[in-house]
Amino acid sequence: MTIALIGGGNMAQSLVGGLLRAGIPSGEIVVSDSNAQARSAVAALGVTAHADNHAAVRYADTLVLAVKPQVLAAVASEIRDVVRQQQPLVVSIAAGVGTRALLHWLGPVAVVRAMPNTPALVGAGITVLYSGKDVSAEQRRSAEMIMRAVGEVEWADDESLLDAVTAVSGSGPAYFFLVMEALEQAAVQVGLDPGLAHRLVCQTALGSALMARTDDPAVLRARVTSPGGTTERGVGVLEQQGLRTTFAAAITAAWARSRELLDLYR
Repeated sequence: MTIALIGGGNMAQSLVGGLLRAGIPSGEIVVSDSNAQARSAVAALGVTAHADNHAAVRYADTLVLAVKPQVLAAVASEIRDVVRQQQPLVVSIAAGVGTRALLHWLGPVAVVRAMPNTPALVGAGITVLYSGKDVSAEQRRSAEMIMRAVGEVEWADDESLLDAVTAVSGSGPAYFFLVMEALEQAAVQVGLDPGLAHRLVCQTALGSALMARTDDPAVLRARVTSPGGTTERGVGVLEQQGLRTTFAAAITAAWARSRELLDLYR
């Protein structure tokens, strides 16, 4: 199986690295990017990098579209003929670009939409995939194999759910980074050294996430919140300040923006 990636940016480089670690031979992976620096970074991983998109797509069994949404239409138009001839599985990781637009730009071809998130850059991402009925079981397995190279994978049976996925896991890392940033700043205000504050917050976030993988966060929160203790006092302030309402508003706003982008790229 030959996997071609159009776009050689950070996410593409992470996918290439993950695929190589998963045992995919370097000769079965090819990347194209117009940026010489991106090509050099990809080549340093041991795979072939082209400036010409056609050279990458020509023999591809699977094509990963890893370019920015605003340039995807132009890229798709450029490779449309060779895609129609080669008929690869197309996996698009462009946020906000729906299956209808991809099929309009590329013509009839098997398409899987993927919504990864930035922790994929360190192999700890989660991706939600969606495919139409014209995608075979084997092609679904291929798409899943590619995205598992950078983290966990889930499937959505309704494409409209990808807007909610974008709002939660796609944008979610930024929410957590903001919370971590705020915790670090508050820690410094009460006397901690910035370096120590950073280490405390990072390890606390990591440990909490690992615990939450196997238990209900609400149960864990109640377990650590002793009556009359320090945690109860702090959590009480967060509840009074409307933390839940704020997060609900943030998710709704991100979801709405994802819907707007979908309309923009129809």
